[in-house]
Formats: sequence, structure tokens, C-alpha cells
Amino acid sequence: MGFFLQLIFWLSLLGLVHSYLLYPIWLRWKSANKKQNTNVYSSGDQLPMVSVLMSVYNEEAVIKEKMESLLALDYPKDRLRFYIGSDCSADQTNSIVDAFHSLSSQLRFHPFVQRRGKPGVINELAEIALKEQGKDPQHVFLMTDASVMLREDTLFELIKHFKNEEIMIVDANMLHTDIQSKGIAQLENQYISSEVKVKHLESLAFGKMIGPFGGCYALRASHFAPVPDNFLVDDFYITMRAFEKGGLAINELNAICYESLPDSMSEEYRRKRRISAGNFQNLQTFRHLLWKGDYLAFAFFSHKVLRWLGPFFLIFASVISLILAIGGNILYQNLFLLMIIGLIGVPVLDFLLSKIGINIQPLRALRYFVMMNLALLEGFFKYLKGVKTNVWQPPRRN
Repeated sequence: MGFFLQLIFWLSLLGLVHSYLLYPIWLRWKSANKKQNTNVYSSGDQLPMVSVLMSVYNEEAVIKEKMESLLALDYPKDRLRFYIGSDCSADQTNSIVDAFHSLSSQLRFHPFVQRRGKPGVINELAEIALKEQGKDPQHVFLMTDASVMLREDTLFELIKHFKNEEIMIVDANMLHTDIQSKGIAQLENQYISSEVKVKHLESLAFGKMIGPFGGCYALRASHFAPVPDNFLVDDFYITMRAFEKGGLAINELNAICYESLPDSMSEEYRRKRRISAGNFQNLQTFRHLLWKGDYLAFAFFSHKVLRWLGPFFLIFASVISLILAIGGNILYQNLFLLMIIGLIGVPVLDFLLSKIGINIQPLRALRYFVMMNLALLEGFFKYLKGVKTNVWQPPRRN
């Protein structure tokens, strides 16, 4: 019995170490000397038709800048259309977007009068765009959020890869602005930056990164799959459906876009909790891909599934070390003490210090890790209870 418990303890820790450390190291080795796709369009070629799909809800703080960002894209105007859907916005979003309608014949604005959530809006916009522009392989969707600002060359840097008929998805390189030093924005930026690197390495290693950042990515329209009404993480669902149809998904580091980050632990916790419930929806839907025995299965398991199971690994390790510590095992007595200090003591200390204006980044980093795993755990129970709707309130950003 003791051996079995120790095995579970060390396998739990190994799951975390593999996902956060060993897998990225393996990717660096696997992708060494491999080059990004070189079968690309040049600026003088006939470029694909692009339909920009964007769902907005109460985005008056950023929507003007976003629309200016879209209209300034360096891409042939006759090959570009904008499909904007307002999810029953109650602020000035609709009037601001409406003002741009007279400035551009490329813009199609649909102010929906009943809330349906981002995936529902995207589904309807995609259906409209497909009717108008067709489901030709040379028709590409650009999925983007109102809070994400694009550079003039971002769209071309994404679209150029679609000359390669095997490529179905191209992800952008998300950079962050307004990063403050007192909250958790720095840590979230470091985490997302590391995620960008992992996804880029995945695309180099075997041409299939595991899910884009939903704020800005390009998808071949022929591979779009409508997202179920109650699904919370639409970009991951769309990517995995595209994999089922066949094709590659890569990351383009030169396709740069910008987004500010929430600096509030509570805001980020709420966002992660929602995403967690969506993660388990996707795990249930695409679990069959884990048994294919290919690189996609290995990447899905290593990059996503093990992280989603992180809170359970921490619970197993804590409970088992306590049981073995009570049994008199000195090693596990020390390990249990370290886990209590790390999972409870340090987060409480950082919380208390933050109340008096003291911010120590190593303490904040551990607290961030613990809180995000708690959000994963709460999201799991939300998933078990059943997700009735994907309508939600976006986080406040700097």
C-alpha cells in the first residue's frame, strides 16, 4: 500500500513537471534546425479573400481604436470584408461601429437584439460570410476580439501561409501593453509569452500547435465548424475540429498584435474559472484524439490535459504526503510541510503583504500558480454541474 501511494505521489508531481518543464525542453530539441513554412504568398500575388469575424459586447472603451486598427490593415480592399456582430450591447458600442459603416463599404454590421454569447455571434457571422463569399479554400476567416489591436502588416503575415494548402490555421503573436508591477499582469504576460513560445515550437516540430489565442488567428473558411451553444472556449473547439478534417496549424511570430491585461487577481481568477469549464467541455468532446498515438495526441496530452489536471495532482500529492507523514516517514513529513508552506502559507503571506503595498514577485508568482489551479478546480465542478450558457461578462482591462 505504501509503495502504491508513493507511486501516485511521484506520478502526480511528474505530471506537473512534464507539462511545465520537460515538454517545452523536448519541443526545443524536436524543433531544432526546423524551419517555418516557406510556401507563402508574396505581396504581389493574388491573395485570398478574407472575412474578419468579430463579436463585441459593451466594448465602447476600445471599439473605436479597434475599428481604426482594422480599417488600417495593409491588405487589398477588394479582398477584405468585416463582419461585426454586437451581442446586444447596452453601451455606445453600436453607435460607434455604426459611425464606421458610412466610412467603409467593406463593413457588415449586425447589431443582434438578444444575447447569445460570443460563439453564437461568430456562428451567425460565419454563416453570413460563407453565403456571401463562399466556402472556397481560398476564403479565410480572421477571428479577432475587440480588445486586440493589429499592426498594419498583421493580416498579411497571417494570410501569406495559406498558399500552402496543408495549412488550415495560423495564429498571431500576442504582445501585451499596460503591464503594471503591483498586480498579476506581469505574471500573466510571462505565462502567455511562454505559451506563445511553446505553440511556435509545436508548429515547427510537427505543424500542429494545440489551440490558438482566440484574440487573433486566421482559419481557412472551409474548415470552420459551428461551436455548440453552451461551449465556453470556441477557439480550441474550432481548432480541434479542423484537425479532425486534416491540416496543419502554425504560429507566425511576425503577425504581431497587442492587448492589455487585467491586473486584478479576482478578474483573472474569474476568467480562468470560465476557461477551465470550457477546457473540460473540450476534453470530453475530443478525448478520442488522445488515443491516436501520434504527435497530436502527445502534444494534446502534454500541453493541455496535464495542465487541466494540475489541481488534482496537487490534491493527490498533498493528501498522500500527509498520510505517509502520519505513518512516520520523515521524507514525506518534510514534503508535506513544504507543500503546506507553498500552497497555503506563501499565498496568504503575499495577500497580507499586498494589503500594505509590499509586492514580492516570487511570492506573487506562487500565489498566482495556486489561484489559477483553484480556478481550474472550480471550473471543473462548474463543468460537472452542466454549462447552460456561454454568455458572460468580459474582464476589465487596463
